[in-house]
Amino acid sequence: MKNELEKKYGLATAICMVVGIVIGSGVFFKAETVLIRTGGNMPAGILAWIFVGLIMVVCSNVFANMANRYENAANLVDYGEAVLGERYGYNIGWFMATIYTPALASILAWVSARYTCALLGWDAASGACMTISALYMCGSFALNALSPKLAGKFQVSTTFIKMIPLILMALVGTFVGLTKGGFTVSMQSVESTVPFMEGLTGAVVSVAFACEGWILATSINGELVNAKRNMPLALFVGSLIVAATYLLYYIGINGVVSVQELMTLGENGVRIAFQRLFGESAGTLVFVLIVISCLGTLNGLTLANVRGMYSMASKGHGPNPKLFQQVDVVTNMPTNSAIISLLLSAFWLLYFYGVALGGGWFGKFSFDSSELPIVTLYGMYIPMFINYMRINKEASAFNRFIMPALATVGSIFMILSSFKAYGISTVFHYLIVYAVFMIVGNIFYKTKPNNN
Repeated sequence: MKNELEKKYGLATAICMVVGIVIGSGVFFKAETVLIRTGGNMPAGILAWIFVGLIMVVCSNVFANMANRYENAANLVDYGEAVLGERYGYNIGWFMATIYTPALASILAWVSARYTCALLGWDAASGACMTISALYMCGSFALNALSPKLAGKFQVSTTFIKMIPLILMALVGTFVGLTKGGFTVSMQSVESTVPFMEGLTGAVVSVAFACEGWILATSINGELVNAKRNMPLALFVGSLIVAATYLLYYIGINGVVSVQELMTLGENGVRIAFQRLFGESAGTLVFVLIVISCLGTLNGLTLANVRGMYSMASKGHGPNPKLFQQVDVVTNMPTNSAIISLLLSAFWLLYFYGVALGGGWFGKFSFDSSELPIVTLYGMYIPMFINYMRINKEASAFNRFIMPALATVGSIFMILSSFKAYGISTVFHYLIVYAVFMIVGNIFYKTKPNNN
């Protein structure tokens, strides 16, 4: 065993990780959620995609500047430590390793299975769907833990594959929708009973899921060739690609399928849209590409997830640092960290089933594990942005004040939107769960640092 990861990824992998983690599932299955939360109000939905896209680009710009300033920082944990101290960085790392990343990975496993079942004509709420979810999740962890270079190649290839249906719908769907009047009908067809601001803020939380994951690309900073140059480029270029693609896709699909169809048919609405544009056989083929794109997103999340405990253990913190900081000499991967990450993802998959499909197993402590953890991370960014403005004295006024201030405002808007979307009671009970996890994590922080 050894305790160092090699430089094995280039700029293309980093950009593809940003694009690949973000694009793949949320844009497909959150499109109808956005319409439901806005009551079918298309302008409100479009604004939600624009707002969250801008927030993502602004926040990624701030972290890109941090990557330039702190060239030895390997991931978000290191950025938190550099800006606010070791304990704050550790708390970010613990949250991401135990809640954020495994929860999102479990959701992506289910989403991949959901679209697989839709392709096969099976019920997405069936036991078969959950079995496929577990198989996808285990397969993704096995790929990343046993063959990281193959996982990196899979990330690059699936990123290009997943862009095919998105670009087709963005370009062809928008053209058809505008020339044949479908987009105009969608903009005017539904008299929404949901107040505009209520619909907008509710949609923002759903769009946040679709646009989330870009920060996880920083988890491979220590394994990135010329990281000082490549990581900022990957964050900025990747986030711009995502924002533009999402907006055009949303406009395109609403020009092909009516608002009512998207709100009621779910994943089948997406399939119908592609079939109307390209015919039955071609539409089915494109739907296969959507399944592959979802698996690519799951792979990107897993790529970061398997390194969760390792990132803390390498600093001598967390449970049993000596165990989780080990890197296998054959695979050059933190295998022990990968195993505990898989177990945590399995826990969150079970939680998701109990909340969404099992009839509310957890009572008042039932919450959407796909969205609230994302908003929480934006909340943890805020102190970092504020203190970065204080300490980054050599930067230009634009990079020191304007961008971090805009990122702070955007993050606050995310938090306020979550209260509006879920209500105070649900958010409060989620925060109790969050607090329990963080208290446990801080117990392990007191472990004497391992100087290995």
